Parts: sequence; C-alpha cells; structure tokens
Amino acid sequence: MASQLIDEDPALAHEHALAASRRAGRIAIVRETLGITAYATEDFALALRELRTYRRISGKDDQIALMVDSERGIGRPDRALETGRAVDRTALTTPVRVALAIAMSGARLDQGDLELALGELEIPELDPDRAFEWSPALFAARAAVLEDLGREEEAAFWAHRADVAAEALGVDEAGDEELFVEDGLIEGDFDDDETASDADAEAAGEPAVEEPSAEGAAEDSATDEHAAEDSATDEPAADEAAADKFTVEDEVRELLGEDDDSDDSGDSDDSGDDEKAQGTEQDA
Repeated sequence: MASQLIDEDPALAHEHALAASRRAGRIAIVRETLGITAYATEDFALALRELRTYRRISGKDDQIALMVDSERGIGRPDRALETGRAVDRTALTTPVRVALAIAMSGARLDQGDLELALGELEIPELDPDRAFEWSPALFAARAAVLEDLGREEEAAFWAHRADVAAEALGVDEAGDEELFVEDGLIEGDFDDDETASDADAEAAGEPAVEEPSAEGAAEDSATDEHAAEDSATDEPAADEAAADKFTVEDEVRELLGEDDDSDDSGDSDDSGDDEKAQGTEQDA
C-alpha cells in the first residue's frame, strides 16, 4: 500500500509504513519502506536511521544514495561524503551508482565546491547521445552545476538533453516512467518510414502488397473454424470404424486359433491310437 501511495500521498504512505514497522520491524523490506517514506516526507533523521537498519539487516547498499541525501538533509554534507565514499561503487548496480553520483555532487554543492560537484558527475553513464532510465536526472544535475558555474551555453545543452531523454523515455512531469529505452534515443517517425518505403516500392514498379481486410480475415477465420469442427466430427467416426474392424478381426483370429488347437489335439490323439495298436500287434 505504501508503494502505491508514495507518489500521490507521501504522508499517508508513511503512516502505512509506520503501522507495518510496528508489526514486522525485523523484516528488511519493512524498514526500507519506512526509510523511503520518511525521506519522501522530509523526515531525514528517521530516514537515515531506518535505511541504516535496512542495510544492516539485508547487507545491501542499494539505498546508499538516499542515505547520502538524508545526511545532506540533516545538514551534514561532510558526513554525506564519508557515507558515499565508504561503499564500493563497482559493486553497485548502474542506477544506484548514478544516483549516488548525483547525491555526492549535491553534497559538494552544499560545501560550495562547484568544480568538485561537477567532477562527481563525470561518470561513464554521462552520454548525451543515449537515454537510459537514469539519464534525465543525471543530465539535469549536470546542467544545474554548470549553471551555478556560469557556463550558460553548456548548461542549456545538458538541460535540453535532459528534456529529450525524458521525452524519449516517456517520463512525464511527475516523473512517472512509461517506457525504458536502453539502446538509444527515439528519433524519427516509424509510420512515415513505412509510408516512404511503400512509395519507393511503387516508384520502382513493384506491386504493393495488399493486406487482407478485416471482413476477409473474419471470413477466413470462420471457414477455418468450420473445417476444424468438421475434422473433429469425422475423427470419432473413423476411430469407431477402426475399432469395429479391429474387433471383428480379433474375433476371427481367436476362432481360427481355437480351431487350430482342436485340430492339433485331434491329430495328436490319432497318432497315439496308432502307436497303441502297433504295440499290441508286436506283443501278439
């Protein structure tokens, strides 16, 4: 419930997380949720405490960026930098690593170190020609630092790239992501490309491929269904006929087998009688 409400009503989501923590305070995800909702409601001290507890229980550093930001919220940028430097960034997933870089850059800004703040954002994921889920926030953070440095042209460039990345990813103003693009920015119109390719084919003298109409497709589908029903109806009849034929042949085979047995027994009886008669004649 808290995860569903956090974007629309962070305070209500926080109440649900508090209620869950009273009943299941030793479960990692409960403490994590409470820390996230506390951060969303700007209760940074509680957020930091709960996220530390979550890390101790789970052994994970996936909320390290929120921990650094919570230290900033309390007014301790130096502690924020120490917290961020204490983790192995190579062991973090890419989204977490990018979020940490943004949080560390913010801590540098809090200390007034603008150049160091810009340096924190110099990471391999800073590629203006590709859009990933983390790209809009990263580009926007760089644009903000460049603006503070007075480098207006560069700031405008990165702000524009942030807008383009957000549009390509389908991220609205509220930050809700509709589509993840991992290979690159979305450019061009696919419908126009298809129309252009059809026009090129006609110009080359190639016949255009007509797609079946909806009515034709429906008729073909109905015909296929009737054929399938007729086939299903014929199959039981064929099976029954085969069963009848098999039964008659079996009965004939059994009868012939009985006759053969009786003939064999009769022949054996006759040969026994002959042997007995010959034995009697020899005795005489």
